Order: sequence, then structure tokens, then C-alpha cells
Amino acid sequence: MEIKLSNLVRVLIVDDHPVVRTGLNSMLSTLDGFMVVGVAADGKEALFLIDEHRPDVVLLDLHMPDMDGIAVLEKLKGKSAGPKVIVLTSFDGDENIYRAMLAGAHGYLLKNTPEAELTKAIQSVYAGKRYIPFRIAEQLAERMMRSSLTAREIEFLPLLAKGLTNKQIARLLDISENTTRNHVNRIIEKLGVSGRTEAVTAALQQGIIRMN
Repeated sequence: MEIKLSNLVRVLIVDDHPVVRTGLNSMLSTLDGFMVVGVAADGKEALFLIDEHRPDVVLLDLHMPDMDGIAVLEKLKGKSAGPKVIVLTSFDGDENIYRAMLAGAHGYLLKNTPEAELTKAIQSVYAGKRYIPFRIAEQLAERMMRSSLTAREIEFLPLLAKGLTNKQIARLLDISENTTRNHVNRIIEKLGVSGRTEAVTAALQQGIIRMN
């Protein structure tokens, strides 16, 4: 059911890709009920424009250089009357979803979301609701049921992805092989996998780590 709004929804677009910014701006500017009040290419510019224009809804890219979407969300937590935020990203790993929602996002959409669903999501969060597509909500529920990896354990994952042995990791991090082995075993247990290779695969699929 369509949500009826009495006023224009003031939208700020934040994305480090010019094509995405231009496309979203062009689309929303032609639709009734929306006003694009600004576009930003990075997190710092986004925070400046949020203070300047006071948008109702921010479409926020998650992965940006210097200050990413999570950092922007964390900064907005301290604002008493901040905007509603919809994370708009190419990545659907459940760690990305979990971190964004934990940081205060009101919605989460992929960048290939159809126009009708995007506008519905904007209207929904503007009306005070959350908007998370069913498939993404399932991933979020699964992530919340898992034990969280510690920051130290996450630090191990890129090293595992490079194929380093426990001895090599221990030498690199200046810890004992026994401590290294314990960390690796806990990572495997928490990710619900059977070995190091599966742990790396799961971490990549879930967005815990990214390969450059």
C-alpha cells in the first residue's frame, strides 16, 4: 500500500561513483514527492551537506574512501534530529548488513534495486519505518544468531586468505603458534565451517573481509 506524504521528501545522495550519483539524482528529480537537496562524493562532504541542508533521507553508499558509510552513520548517532539513512550498496554480505544496521541505518538496499522499490523504501523510512527486503532480512537474522568475531579474529582473516601458515602468522603478529592456533580454531568454529579455506570463503561471502 502506498504511503501518502503531505510534503516533499528531501533526499541527499552520497556515493563516490559519479555515474551512480547522476543516475539517482536524475531519477528522483523527475518524480513527484521527492526533492534532491544535494549530492556528495564522500563521507566528509556528506556530513557537511547534512548540516547545511537538513535532508529527511540520506541514500548512503557503504564503501567509500577516507570515510565510509559506517563512519558516517556513527557520526550521525550523536545528532538529536538526524536524517533517516538508507544504505545503498553493491555488497550484500551479511556482515555489511549487520554493521550498517548496528550503526543506525534505517534501510538497506542494493544499487540494482528497481525504481519502484527504491521510492517505496524512501517513503517508508521517511514515515518512521525500517525497510529491509526479505532476502536481506534473512541474512541479517542469521548473522545476529552467530557469535560475533572479535576484532583480533577479523585481523587474522586476511592473513588466512593469503595462505599464511600458523607459524608465519605467529611470527608476523609476534605471538605464539599456540595462540595463533587457538584464534584460527575459534574463527572456524564461529563461522560454522570445517577448515581455513572454508573460513576465508565464508568471510568473503559474508562481507567480513574484501579482496582488493
